[in-house]
Amino acid sequence: MKQSGFFDVEERLARSRGLGDQLEAFSRTVDFEVFRPDLEQALAYLGGSKGSRPPCEAVLMFKILVIQTLNNLSD
Repeated sequence: MKQSGFFDVEERLARSRGLGDQLEAFSRTVDFEVFRPDLEQALAYLGGSKGSRPPCEAVLMFKILVIQTLNNLSD
C-alpha cells in the first residue's frame, strides 16, 4: 500500500470538489440556520449535568442526517 504524501489530503479535497461536494452545494442553496430554533427546541431535553459530554452542534447533525438520507446510508 502506498504511503500518504504531504499534499494528498489537499488533492483529495480538490477532486471531491470537482465531483460536486454535497455539503458545499447545500450551503449555497439551503439556509440551514432557519432550522436552528426548532432543532434546539427539540433537543432541549439534554440536562447538561456535570461530567457529561457536550452536545453536538444541532445544525451540523441535521446536515449530516440530510446527506445520509439522500445517499441511502445507515449508521
